[in-house]
Amino acid sequence: MTNDAAPLPIGDFHSLSRAIVAAIETVIDGKRDAVELALTTLLAEGHLLIEDVPGVGKTMLARALARSVDCTDNRIQFTPDLLPSDITGVSIYNQGVGGFEFTPGPIFANLVIGDEINRASPKTQSALLESMEERQVTVDGRTHRLDLPFTVVATQNPIEMEGTYPLPEAQRDRFMVRISMGYPDALAEQAMLRTRESSSPLERLNPVVSLEQLNDMIATVRDIYVSTAVERYAVAIAQATRVDAELRLGASPRATLQLVRAAKARAALDGRDFVLPDDIDALVVPVLSHRLIAAGRAAGGASSEGIDAIIRRILAATPVPLGVSAEAPR
Repeated sequence: MTNDAAPLPIGDFHSLSRAIVAAIETVIDGKRDAVELALTTLLAEGHLLIEDVPGVGKTMLARALARSVDCTDNRIQFTPDLLPSDITGVSIYNQGVGGFEFTPGPIFANLVIGDEINRASPKTQSALLESMEERQVTVDGRTHRLDLPFTVVATQNPIEMEGTYPLPEAQRDRFMVRISMGYPDALAEQAMLRTRESSSPLERLNPVVSLEQLNDMIATVRDIYVSTAVERYAVAIAQATRVDAELRLGASPRATLQLVRAAKARAALDGRDFVLPDDIDALVVPVLSHRLIAAGRAAGGASSEGIDAIIRRILAATPVPLGVSAEAPR
C-alpha cells in the first residue's frame, strides 16, 4: 500500500465495495457469499484459496475480482513441469552491460491468479512462500520488493483427484481464507446457458475501482477499531483449537492475526467502523478450517465438513463478549 493512501469515510467505502460486488456478480451468478469473502480477503491484504471440483467457476471468480479493480494482474497455470523460476523470475546475463539482469516473473503483479496450484510439485509451490508472507522475492541472493497491494488468489482441485499434490501446512497457513464455490442452483445455471452462449461476461467487465481507491479502501480496513474484548475472543477461539482432543494441529498465531484482519474488512463491508463478535463468528470457519488437522488424519482423518463441525463446536463453547459496540470510538 502506498504511503499516501488515506482512510475513506465509511459511507464512501461501502459504496465502492458494493460497486465491486455488483461488477463481479455480472460474471458470477448466485454466489454472493463467495464473492464477498473474496473481496474481504483482498481488502484485508490476505490471500485466497478457492477449493472445489473443476467447472464450478473458481478461475472465473478470481479473474472477475482482478478485472473489477484497475490494478496489474497475472495468471499462472500450475503444471507438474512448472519451475520455481517460472514464477519468481530469473537473472539473465546481458552482454551489453557485462552483467546479470533480473527478469521479473509473473508473481510481480498486484493480483496473481494461481490456477490449479496443487498440480505443481511441492518445490514449485514453495516458490510462493516468501512472496505471500513478506511481499518480496529473493533470486540469486538479491531481494526484489513486490508492488502493493499484493494478493494471491489460488484455485485447487480436491487432493483426492489424480495428478495433484496436497499443499503443505506451511503453504496453507499463508492463505487467509479458503472458500468452496459449490454447484449453482437451477435458476443460476439456466441463466448461465443464456448469457454465455455467444461470449464470456468477462469480456464486458471493466474496472469500477482505481488502484488509488483500492489502496484507500485497504487503509480504511486497517483503521477499523477492534476492542480488547473482541481480541480476547479471537485469541480464546484460536487457543481452544490447540488443546482440543479432536485436533492434532490447531490454529497458528498467524491464523489469529488474519482472523482479526478479515473481521475488520467484514465490518467495513457492513458499513461499520468497529468489529463485532459476529464478524469473528462469520469468518472463523473460512479462516481456520484449512489450517487445522484432525487427530485421526493418519487413519483416514476428518473431512472438511468434519473440521468445520469441530470449529463450530469450539465456537459454541467459547463465551461471547457482551456490550462490545459500546466500546467503539464515537
